[in-house]
Amino acid sequence: MFRRFAVCALIAAVALSLFPMRSPAASKEIMELQRDVAGLQEQLRVLKESQDKQLAALTVLVQQALETSRSSTTGVAVIQNNLQQSLKDMEGKVATPVAGLSTRLDGMDQDMRTLQQSVSDLNTSTNKVQQQLTDLSHAVAVLQAPPPPPPAAVTTPGLSGSGSAPAADIPCPPASDLYPAANSDRGSKNYDLALKEYADYLRCYGNLPLAPNAQYYIGTIHAAQGDYDTAVKDFDVVLEKYPDNLKTPDALYSKGMALVKLGRLTDAGNEFGDLIKRFHGTDLAAQACEQRKAMGLNCGVATKSTTPAKKKKAE
Repeated sequence: MFRRFAVCALIAAVALSLFPMRSPAASKEIMELQRDVAGLQEQLRVLKESQDKQLAALTVLVQQALETSRSSTTGVAVIQNNLQQSLKDMEGKVATPVAGLSTRLDGMDQDMRTLQQSVSDLNTSTNKVQQQLTDLSHAVAVLQAPPPPPPAAVTTPGLSGSGSAPAADIPCPPASDLYPAANSDRGSKNYDLALKEYADYLRCYGNLPLAPNAQYYIGTIHAAQGDYDTAVKDFDVVLEKYPDNLKTPDALYSKGMALVKLGRLTDAGNEFGDLIKRFHGTDLAAQACEQRKAMGLNCGVATKSTTPAKKKKAE
């Protein structure tokens, strides 16, 4: 706008200089033109003053914006510095207690392991003491019992030899010797002697904590000998006579494997399913799951078969 007024004023001035006054009419037009030029010059002056004021105000606003920006930058820097300092102070206050807590947790973990080992040792010692007390009680009972009368000699024409003594009259070796000896013979694959020793242990000490183990190992020996029918019965005794003992999951898995050897896959799958349901998350449950998958079954819980024929056989 300012440039357009300036150009118009310049054109008017040039026109006045090029065309001198020749007549009253021309003089009148020139005067009107001069008034227009004067008006344009006045408008140009007013416009210039207005632009100068606006430019000055804009300059002030820009300066204020710059000052505000510098103040904001300084404020942000101060806040950031304060925040970093606060984080450092908090880290310094928290690091020491956390380190102390970690040390205490490590100590508690070590104490817990020591306690577990102590409990395990105590259980072992308790089992040994119980076996020794049983041996002592049995020895006292033998000492207090009157001596049996000598057996009468019986001679039968055509026969020779003597009958075997009843099982109740067979003396019981100490439990602390009998059970380790049976385990040793089983490990050496001296199965016949191990079976006799486990049977003697059950006959004499069937109420001790290791009785389920003895019954279970009898089943494993029969399975190792290929007598899977007897092994299934042995494992059933563990599950029925000694429920919820430490050998229960082993008995379930071993019974399932014996049933697989016999070709009774449905019953085997049910045993594996029972193991998964009762002892989910254990290694034996994972192995039972793999066995069920090999049979084309999933690892869900199966309903255990309770046919009368199976009950009869389990008994």
